[in-house]
Amino acid sequence: MQETVNPELVKLAAESAQDEYADRSVYLALARREKNPTFKKALENIGNGEQSHYEFWKTYAPDSRVSAKRLRMYVIVLLRLILGLTFTLKLLERHEGKLHERYKRIAESIPPADMARFQAMMDSEESQEDLLIGEIKENRVKYMSFIVLGLADAVVEISGIHAGSLGIYGKTELAGLAGIIAGLAASIAMASAAYAHPYFLTWNMAGALGTSLVIGVVLVAAMTFYDTVISGRHFMRQFAEIAGIILAASLALFIIGTVVGQVLGIPIGG
Repeated sequence: MQETVNPELVKLAAESAQDEYADRSVYLALARREKNPTFKKALENIGNGEQSHYEFWKTYAPDSRVSAKRLRMYVIVLLRLILGLTFTLKLLERHEGKLHERYKRIAESIPPADMARFQAMMDSEESQEDLLIGEIKENRVKYMSFIVLGLADAVVEISGIHAGSLGIYGKTELAGLAGIIAGLAASIAMASAAYAHPYFLTWNMAGALGTSLVIGVVLVAAMTFYDTVISGRHFMRQFAEIAGIILAASLALFIIGTVVGQVLGIPIGG
C-alpha cells in the first residue's frame, strides 16, 4: 500500500471496515444457531469472508474502532427464527448491495498494488450470498407467492362482505357478523375476527369500514414485503396492485350493497 492515502478513502474504509465487521458478527451468530450442517458451514464461510474484507479495509484505517452492533445482530437472529433463513439472507443481501455501490464509487482511489485484492473481494461479495441462497430450499419459500395471493383473496373477500353488508343493513354489528360467518366458512376465523372487531366497537359505518380496511391492508403489506424480499421483486408496485384491488372492490361492493338495500327495501338497520 502506498504511504500517502487519499483522506476520503480513509474515511470510507473506516465505514466499510465497520460494516464488514458487523456483517461478520451476524453471519457467525446465524451459524452458531444453525442446525443444518450444510447451511451452518456455508454461513461460517461467509462470515470468514467478511473477516477478510474487514481486514482489507482496516489496512487503510488502522485507527478506526469497530463493534459487532449487537442489537442489530440479535434482531437479525430473531428474524431468522421467525421468518426463516432465506428471508434473512435476502434482507442482508439488500444491505450488501448498498456496500457494493459504495465500493464502486471508491474503486479509483484504491492503490494499484491492492487492486487485484480489491477486485477479488468485490467478486466474492457478489457471489457468496447468492451461492448460499441457491443451496437453501425452505418449503415456506416455495409456496410464499401462493400464500400472499391467498391472503389477498381473503382480505378482498371479507372486506367486500363488510362493505356490501354495511350498504344493505346499515348496522355495523350485522356487517361484523357477516364477516365472521364468511371467515369461518373460509377457515380463516382468526383473520375474520380481526377484521370484524371494529364493527362491534363502533356504530359509525365509515369508521368501522375504514378501520377494517386498514387492518387488511397492513396484513397484506406485511406479507407482500416478505414475498418481495424473497423474490427480489419491487415492493411498492406489488403492494399497490393488491391494495388497489382491496379498496376498489370494497368501494364497489359498498355502493352495490347500498343500491340493493334501497331497491329491495330491506328493513334491517337504522
